[in-house]
Amino acid sequence: MTKLLTKLWAHRMQRLLALQHTAAREMLGGNTAASAEVADAGRRPAPAAAPRESRVRPRAAAWAAGEWRRAGHAVPATPECASRTLNYGLYLPAGHAVEGLPLVVMLHGCKQSMDAFAEGTRMNLLADQQGFAVVYPEQSGFAHPHQCWHWYDERDDAGGGEARAIVSLVDALIEEHGFDGSRVYLAGLSAGAGLATLLTMRWPERFAEVALHSGPAFGEANSGISALDVMRRGLRQEPVELLEQHLGDDAHPGMPALVVHGDDDTVVAPVNAEQLTAQLLRLNGLADARGVRPGVASWQAERDGHVVHNYARRGESVVRLCRVADLDHAWSGGDDTVPFHSATGPDASAMIWSFFSRHRRDAAYGVVDWEAAGGAG
Repeated sequence: MTKLLTKLWAHRMQRLLALQHTAAREMLGGNTAASAEVADAGRRPAPAAAPRESRVRPRAAAWAAGEWRRAGHAVPATPECASRTLNYGLYLPAGHAVEGLPLVVMLHGCKQSMDAFAEGTRMNLLADQQGFAVVYPEQSGFAHPHQCWHWYDERDDAGGGEARAIVSLVDALIEEHGFDGSRVYLAGLSAGAGLATLLTMRWPERFAEVALHSGPAFGEANSGISALDVMRRGLRQEPVELLEQHLGDDAHPGMPALVVHGDDDTVVAPVNAEQLTAQLLRLNGLADARGVRPGVASWQAERDGHVVHNYARRGESVVRLCRVADLDHAWSGGDDTVPFHSATGPDASAMIWSFFSRHRRDAAYGVVDWEAAGGAG
């Protein structure tokens, strides 16, 4: 009898531990079918709940008045990677000529689709008001059972290939619709933010600015296990040194960036936002291994439950960090009836477009000289 009770207790403890780690592991590409079965075995069927009314109206109008197109983009093969199809949704705003429009690329998180991300962020409504197109690339369920991007794996058959597919899609859309190639902007949530960071490092000439919501810090994770460690605890190595090791002697043109993170995020620890900001300051020539360079203007503002840190060059914000109180792992100020979106905090979509709308990528942008940039305030 004692052996039987011990065996039952051990089984229940294993099941409990599996459940505790499921939410974080679903961001990673290393999940196996076996681990998913263990987690599912511990779940009890929940009673069906009546649909909640959104506190951030209007939910049904998330598709707005413009044109919503679903399509598949054929990504050309390379010697290292076979051809593939990348599904996407494209929103063209009502009342605006398509040619010359800016384009915002929205990368969803795990367990999300193009439709859920469009609905939860309400970015299409903003597109109608401000006049820009939005594209929502969608990760394949064949590539990952929870539709997570492989943000931590730069190989061509994983995250590196996914990043290349995004670039190929953007190039094709610019050619087809005549979007303004100097005003292509990149935003991502969670795993989508991780892939957006990878795109920032590898394809900076394609994007004018980036916004990273609830994303992991860059450079240390290279497997499912190490990615989980970064998500939970942040980087163990010095963030700026990791960035410099990754870039090596390659010049980088810099990338203005907005980082948004909830203080109550238990999936991607908030320390990731601080470390990511340090890396972006270095990427834009505003900091070195010793910290923010002398002469760089910086200021902080507290507004209705969130704190904004700005770092500027020549009076213009180049890197901005927004920390949102009481926000968990969710899109700030979104439609809280959609998973991974919360009514808590400022409207992240509006905040992102406000940041994006001031910059464009063109020849005048140039390559950041990290030594010369130190004195610009």
